[in-house]
Amino acid sequence: MEIRDSKAASRGDCQSFETNTGVKAEVTTATQRQNNFWLVFSSTFITIFLAEMGDKTQLVTLLMSAESQAPWIVFIGAAFALIATSLIGVSIGYWLSKKLSPKTLDLSVAILLLIITAWLVGDILSLS
Repeated sequence: MEIRDSKAASRGDCQSFETNTGVKAEVTTATQRQNNFWLVFSSTFITIFLAEMGDKTQLVTLLMSAESQAPWIVFIGAAFALIATSLIGVSIGYWLSKKLSPKTLDLSVAILLLIITAWLVGDILSLS
């Protein structure tokens, strides 16, 4: 007999042990869930923070803040806009993860990025 939380097992935050009666069981510990939370949170924060540094959004908010002389209003507007776009991205990503395998999703994103890259290179070459 095996006791298993399939969601916890798929996330990898469960612990296996065998009882004195020979029953194998897996339990999810609060510490493992908390460690998983901080791992996902910190990797997401660092990735998005580094990706957004010096991009067009940051440059636009810099210019809007300088022109409007209202940096806090620009900050609040930009923060809400980034939250909204992140919510859309997370929602679509979660929905796609339920419909496609991780391998198919990775391949689709890779192909999409190659198409975008080819399109941008084509634009650059047409300017010359």
